[in-house]
Amino acid sequence: MASTAAPTNVPTRQILGYGACALAGTFWGTGFYWGKIALTELSVGHMVLYRFLFACVGLLPVLRRPALNPREWMLLLTASFLGIPIQYLLQFYALSLTTVSHAALMVGTMPVILAVGATIFTHERLGKLGWLALAGSTCGVTLITFSSTRLRGAQGGPSLEGDLLVVVSLMLSLGWILLNRHLMQDHSPLVVTAYGVLSGTIMLTLWVFATNGPLPIRGISPRVWIASAASGLLCTASTMLLWNWGIHRVPASRAGVFLNIEPAMGSLLGVALLGDRLGSGAWVGGAMIIAAAIILTATGKTDAEVVME
Repeated sequence: MASTAAPTNVPTRQILGYGACALAGTFWGTGFYWGKIALTELSVGHMVLYRFLFACVGLLPVLRRPALNPREWMLLLTASFLGIPIQYLLQFYALSLTTVSHAALMVGTMPVILAVGATIFTHERLGKLGWLALAGSTCGVTLITFSSTRLRGAQGGPSLEGDLLVVVSLMLSLGWILLNRHLMQDHSPLVVTAYGVLSGTIMLTLWVFATNGPLPIRGISPRVWIASAASGLLCTASTMLLWNWGIHRVPASRAGVFLNIEPAMGSLLGVALLGDRLGSGAWVGGAMIIAAAIILTATGKTDAEVVME
């Protein structure tokens, strides 16, 4: 009789985890929009640093005393280095070269990247449909980048370099996600998230001050201040807490479906509010990427399928 009680708790745990990931994906979907606004007056380095300084303010109320051993601190610092200064500086440099809509659609490759990474490093099963989704997603990326070359001459239009750099930044973020998930097996998601962001922001500050100089304060419009605060508090602090809390409760490869909200919302915001143009190849490629990620996650099994080291 005792064995029948455990399964009843599994659906609730998964529903809460998937709900947190869905909300994180929604907030993340506005990130490129706010970033593009901030980039009108700030350099890439200063924009990203302001974003994470606001995020640190948002995370201060949830700080708890960490109980990490030296090895775990090293893992946390490595994850933070990959996930904050490296990933975000590269990703928003890529955004400065392309459009919000194209950058957002390229983020649709993340569920497939995450699933492949989970298969390689944590032995989660991908299966035939997973590999088919990978092929479809790759075809979608090819169509979007081909569309970039056709629209490259447009002022402020997409570029092949920018689109591909977004994908490279996502590959780097895989280390951040998987290392954090490993740490959250033994530690609270709040602790891992808060100290990961704080340590990553310190690294980011040192780099930006060395390469871009001190942060500008005067001459920044209220519109850019609002965009910077929203990207930090809404798109970084809130999303990281929700995402880490969510993937602590569900398989990483399955939670990735909710990352599809980001490319869908980001591309729509770019077209509707910033006047981005999407060629026919980009529309078809974006649909293929999102469909591939949905197939990958919606047809898979749940926790019983995961074999963690």
